[in-house]
Amino acid sequence: MAIAEDLAVIHQPDVEDAFHVEQHGIDFIPESERWATPKDIFGMWAGASVQIEYFIYGAILMTFGLTFAQVLFVIVLGNLSYFLLGLCSLQGPQTGTAVFAINRAPFGPNGTRPISFFNWVTQIGFEVEGLILIVGAALVLMIKAGFLPGDPAKVILVILAVAIQAILPLLGHAAIVKTLRLLIVPFVVLFAIMLGFAIPHAHLQVVKASGDWQAFTEALAFTIALSGLGWAECGNDYTRYCPANTSKKGIVGWVFLGTAVPEILIMTLGALVGTFVLNIGTGAGGFLPFAHQSAIPSWFVVIFLLFAVVQLFGINSLDLYSSGVTMQAIGIPVKRYQAVLIDCAIALGVTMWAIFSGSFTEYLSDFVDLVIVWIAPWCAIFLVDWAMRRFTYVPSELQKTGRNSLYWRRGGVFWPAWIAQIIGMYAAISALYVNPTYYFRVPRWMNEVTDHTQDAYHYGGDFSVFLGLGVAALVYLVLAWRPLHKEAAKQEELLEEQGLSA
Repeated sequence: MAIAEDLAVIHQPDVEDAFHVEQHGIDFIPESERWATPKDIFGMWAGASVQIEYFIYGAILMTFGLTFAQVLFVIVLGNLSYFLLGLCSLQGPQTGTAVFAINRAPFGPNGTRPISFFNWVTQIGFEVEGLILIVGAALVLMIKAGFLPGDPAKVILVILAVAIQAILPLLGHAAIVKTLRLLIVPFVVLFAIMLGFAIPHAHLQVVKASGDWQAFTEALAFTIALSGLGWAECGNDYTRYCPANTSKKGIVGWVFLGTAVPEILIMTLGALVGTFVLNIGTGAGGFLPFAHQSAIPSWFVVIFLLFAVVQLFGINSLDLYSSGVTMQAIGIPVKRYQAVLIDCAIALGVTMWAIFSGSFTEYLSDFVDLVIVWIAPWCAIFLVDWAMRRFTYVPSELQKTGRNSLYWRRGGVFWPAWIAQIIGMYAAISALYVNPTYYFRVPRWMNEVTDHTQDAYHYGGDFSVFLGLGVAALVYLVLAWRPLHKEAAKQEELLEEQGLSA
């Protein structure tokens, strides 16, 4: 048996059983427990993509001052970023572990901890987003039932939502996959019915003049951050359940098919509805405009939102699952189910703050800025490092966090990666457009690119995603070329010794 296999901890006899508490964290998943295929991964991502959040994103895009045709182009272009998710899902089958255990290779066992913390915060942010929409949907349902919910009702709804959302991720990966599969068909039907209501009422020329290029870049950054880039750090958490010899083309193809294609359609539908149900995404819960419109029948709004609530809980389970294993990657000594409970407690506090302090759009805009600033540079470093290692790692070395690890270097940190990360983050911030009315602020001296591209209304271009990716990739390539050339050769030796060489 290979050394990497010896490191595995086999916790349960039947890993395909959906409804049991899974114990796997960031430990190595042995071949005997890898039950998933690319089509299984497709099913999970399709269930995560055929969902209400992307409908809301599409509607919000209609508030950027663009025509419907421009928004449609942004949606298609932005969702091509799911190729990033596909590429960032290819390491799991070979390594058999979660993404931030793999991240010990480019950043070092200690250097990966701050990056893991950024990811943990991001996953909590996505959880809070889902909780806000769940509470918002529940508020509209109460209004439709004849009640006028006040602050006490909001508090109760937030507490109930957090309590319910903790259940599914405790059951593990198989339960998430099976649950999200079941949700695909109902939402395909609901979205098709919504399209039938939308076509007669849509106003495709609701914006009389085309938006400028600044608005276009802002909308594109918004779309990329909430599609492929925003999920890139989660891909390997699920593909690690695929056998090591799984087709790379199959993974990229099925992931793209299960994400970009349905999301383009659903975001387009959201934009279409946003032309006649105005201001979707505003207010404390995002759904309030549905309570005071007549174009879509009330009976359908009720059914639509009930299914949306169920599905949002399923989507949040993905975030909770990934944030739980990320907490372990940080080095916090908790079991995965304990990490889920800690996440829920934190999400409770943040959701309370978000519900009572501002609109959903403001929260989402600030959150998108956070996602771009750290994920864009990290994604570039992660992929460049993988390529320079000849697309392979030593699984047993990734499980080591001490000085005996191949990836230890100096103090457990690979400094070229951190230098590239910091410079890449600065590059992203320099080109990041931040609405001055929102909570998040960027000093002018850190925002030079956007400052110099402002139009007459002080809206600047947003090139944060592209500068974050490009600058970090270039810096890491230059700084890490020589040491990684030697390390890649050492990897090949270790893999051959362990009988794992290609």
